[in-house]
Amino acid sequence: MSNKHKILDAILEQGMLPLFYQDSEAGSVEILRTLYNSGVRVFEYTNRGKSALPNFKKLKEIRDAEMPDLYLGIGTIKTPADAHAFIDAGTDFIVAPIVNPAVAEIANKIGMLWIPGCMTPTEISVAQEHKAMLIKIFPANILGPEFISSIKDLFAGQLFMPTGGVEIDADNLKTWFKAGVCAVGMGSKLISKDVMSKGLYEELAENTKLALDLIKQSK
Repeated sequence: MSNKHKILDAILEQGMLPLFYQDSEAGSVEILRTLYNSGVRVFEYTNRGKSALPNFKKLKEIRDAEMPDLYLGIGTIKTPADAHAFIDAGTDFIVAPIVNPAVAEIANKIGMLWIPGCMTPTEISVAQEHKAMLIKIFPANILGPEFISSIKDLFAGQLFMPTGGVEIDADNLKTWFKAGVCAVGMGSKLISKDVMSKGLYEELAENTKLALDLIKQSK
C-alpha cells in the first residue's frame, strides 16, 4: 500500500482531521503533543502566518523524535511555491482551500495525498480530473450537510470532508456523517483562540477525546 493510501486510510479511521496555526513555536508544539496524547494520529498544520514554515519544521522534528506513527500534513497550500517549500520541509500530505491544478500536479508526481477545497459541483469535477481522492468541502458552515446530501449521488464513490464550523456536538456530527461525509475537519471549534492564547491544554485534551468518541458513534 502506498503512503498516500495509508494516510487516507488513517484519516478515514480517525474520522477527524484537526487543524490549526499559531505564531508561537512553543505553543504549536504543545498543541501537537496534546493532540497526539489524546489519540490523534493524523494532523494538519495550516500555512496561515509568517511563522508557518519554521514552525512546521520544528513540528516535524518533534514528530520524528517522539511520534513516529503520526502523519503530519500542511494546509492552506495555494501555490506551487508553497507546495515545494513544505514538501522540502517533509510534509506527509497537502491540504488546500482551493483547486489549483499546478499544486495537484506536484503532489501527483511524487505520489502525495492532495486534499483540495471545493464549494461547487464544478470545482469537485475539476478536483476529480486531477485525481483528488478526498475532497474538502469548504466553507462547510456556509454549505451545510444538505449540500453533501444533494450532490453525493452526482459523484458516486467520492470521499468528502467538511471543514469550517463543524461542531463537537453529537447531533451536528451525526447529521454530517448521515449526509455522506467520511471525516470532518476540525479547526477553531476544537483548537480555539482561548486554547492557544491561554494554554488551555487540559481542556483541549478533553475536547479532543470527546470529539473522537462522538465521531466513532456517528460514523
